[in-house]
Parts: sequence; C-alpha cells; structure tokens
Amino acid sequence: MEYKKGYVYELMAGGGPMDVREPYFQEAVDEMMRARVLCAKANAKMPDDPSYVKDLEELFGRNLDDVIILTPFICDFGNRVKFGKGVFINHSAMFSASGGIEFEDGAMSAPGLRIATINHDMNERHTKYTYGKVLVKKNAWLGMNVTICPGVTIGEYAVIAAGSVVTKDVPDYAVAGGVPAKVIKILDPSEQKE
Repeated sequence: MEYKKGYVYELMAGGGPMDVREPYFQEAVDEMMRARVLCAKANAKMPDDPSYVKDLEELFGRNLDDVIILTPFICDFGNRVKFGKGVFINHSAMFSASGGIEFEDGAMSAPGLRIATINHDMNERHTKYTYGKVLVKKNAWLGMNVTICPGVTIGEYAVIAAGSVVTKDVPDYAVAGGVPAKVIKILDPSEQKE
C-alpha cells in the first residue's frame, strides 16, 4: 500500500496506534536520525560556543532568538516540538517528542526535564506505539528532574516540584508534586508576575 508523505505524523497527532513494520514508519526513522545527529553536534560543542544554537535551530526549524536551551540536550523529533517566546530549557533535558510537545510563552524548566509523548501498546509492545501530546502552558515552571508522561497538560503558572512524575493534567496556578504528582496547593493568580 502507498502512503503519502507525512502520514506517520498524522498517526502520531491522532494518538496512534502505529505499527513500526509498516513502510510509512521509515519517515519517522529518518527524522529520529536527523534529530540525533543535530543533538550530537550541539552537545559536542563547548557550552560557551554560541554556534551550538544553530544546530538546535536546524533541529526545530525555527529561529531561537527568543528561546534558551542549554546543552547537553536530547530530542528525537525536532519537527514535533513548538516553542512560544521566552521559553527556558535548562541542561540535561530529554524529549521523546514524537507525539508532540508545545511550550507556551515563558515556560521554564530546571535541569533534567524528561518528557515522554510515546508509549508502547500493552499487548503488542514490540511493534505498536501510542502517542499523547504534552502541553506546557504559559509561565509554567518545571522543577529539577521532573518527568511528564504522554498526553499531559501543565496549566498556566503551574509549578511542578523537583523529582515529580506527572501522569495527569495539572490545573492553572497549581503546585503539584510527588510520584505520581498530586496538587498540593493553588497559587493566588493576583500574585503571579509575567
């Protein structure tokens, strides 16, 4: 069967499932290799060499004048990540991004952020995948070594405590923490600054 270019990304955006044995999966393999090479190039440069940003710009297909990403950094699908303005990603982040990741304006993370947007089918785990986009809304703050699971939305101005594993949506202005993360309190919206 013939598949049109981009069909694999339609499946990812729809949540899957996707079968790695199908010919359409080759397009995903090609993007993974492109992303790995560009991340390796960026990570091979000294942190004070600003040219690493050009590798990341190629990875994301976007100018990064209004985004800061510190290396080392790993992302397997640069074409599935979107950034708003003023986003800050601290070092040692790892994005498994095939299901899609979006950071709205002002979102920021401490070192060691992990985002997964893909999962294995429970019964056909070697050949079928499912997907869930991760959305990090405006001015959310993700603490050190936070893990976000597929399909999760982090609300505006939410704070995720260090070491948390986020398996469910976190509302706007919530402080959440733990494994799995639970809402601890709600911040006063009137006290939040841009």
